[in-house]
Amino acid sequence: MRDFALSPPCLRDIDMHSSIHSAAGVQRLVLIIGAAMHPRLSITPLRLICAAGLAAVVAGGGILLAADRPSPQPNPAATMPAPMPPGTTVVARVDGTELHLSDVEAAQQSLPPQVQKMPLAQIYPMLLDRLVDGMLITEAGRKDHLDQDPEVQLRLKRYEDRLIQEAYINRAVKPAETDDRLRTRYETFLKDKPAGEEVHARHILLATEAEAKSVIDELNKGADFAALAKKYSKDPGAETGGDLGYFGHDDMVKEFADAAFALSPGQYSKTPVKSEFGWHVIRVEDRRTGKPPSFEEARDQLSRDLAHEIIDTKLHDLRGAAKIEEFGLDGKPLPATK
Repeated sequence: MRDFALSPPCLRDIDMHSSIHSAAGVQRLVLIIGAAMHPRLSITPLRLICAAGLAAVVAGGGILLAADRPSPQPNPAATMPAPMPPGTTVVARVDGTELHLSDVEAAQQSLPPQVQKMPLAQIYPMLLDRLVDGMLITEAGRKDHLDQDPEVQLRLKRYEDRLIQEAYINRAVKPAETDDRLRTRYETFLKDKPAGEEVHARHILLATEAEAKSVIDELNKGADFAALAKKYSKDPGAETGGDLGYFGHDDMVKEFADAAFALSPGQYSKTPVKSEFGWHVIRVEDRRTGKPPSFEEARDQLSRDLAHEIIDTKLHDLRGAAKIEEFGLDGKPLPATK
């Protein structure tokens, strides 16, 4: 089961690639605590841009990604990680206000996946320092009465609304998202969409019909299709020789699909094919009978479809019970949309 978030403004970016090579590279490393703040801080998603401090930590060896660390020597005593203390464990006090281990763990879960997988002990000092910094900044802002600022209050209201929406949706969806219900939807999916034929094709996308005809002339003279795709195609897949992989008829726009499925393996279109994207020259590499996805492969999509169905039903009921008045930019009433 999944939580359905409505993109709340709790930012959590770390611009981190497979490795960090220098302190200068870490200048782009921005640690976002956001919703993982201590409860007294969580009212405002806080962007703590501590690039210089983080750079010093990384450059000093405080945190390195696996690609930059020397290979560790086997240590039999360290094969079993020490058990974590309970989340209620106090890890810091700032002017009497406590931070708990659960706050640090929540901060870790707000980070990108590659950082979430790192042992907490490895990034613990950095996360703890950032949480302490956040508390200090928040308390300084409160002393300046920023919590009473109208703009802050408005943003708080909007953020609160989003959190309530997320909680309401999750409570409506999760109880209904049972394994039995998803499997029933899967069986219906298999009956409604039986496996059909698929083709494996390449294409060359061109801006004009004349350009497409010129490419076909080169193919007629024996030119290699993939090489021409790399040379002429305007499609982002040109670098792969225009390879589109396997697809079903309904996966492509009608004009393109009709032309592709009319070809046999090894054939290319003798006349340009026009679509909303431009002019295509198509070559079919192979044909096969498509294989339906397994239940596990389809599970995420089944969950999304079920969630949308539940939400749509709930919204229909809510709209039916509410008095809604909508107005256009000119101030005139808009037609009812129930």
